[in-house]
Amino acid sequence: MVKAIEGTYENGQLTLNETFPTSKKTKVVVLILEDENPATTQRKPGGLSHLGGSIPVDFNAPLDDLNDYM
Repeated sequence: MVKAIEGTYENGQLTLNETFPTSKKTKVVVLILEDENPATTQRKPGGLSHLGGSIPVDFNAPLDDLNDYM
């Protein structure tokens, strides 16, 4: 069984956010996630507009190529 428990490591101390699921001897793997600066990871509306793409006015219009099947 694999169980993930979130916690925080600070000043040489590991603090878990919930209790450990067993009192028996258990193998543990520690995965270190780097803190990310949320200001740099947030998306901005129109952030790709510099690529020059736009949605054509007739985007939702039926395709003429499919007339034989309708």
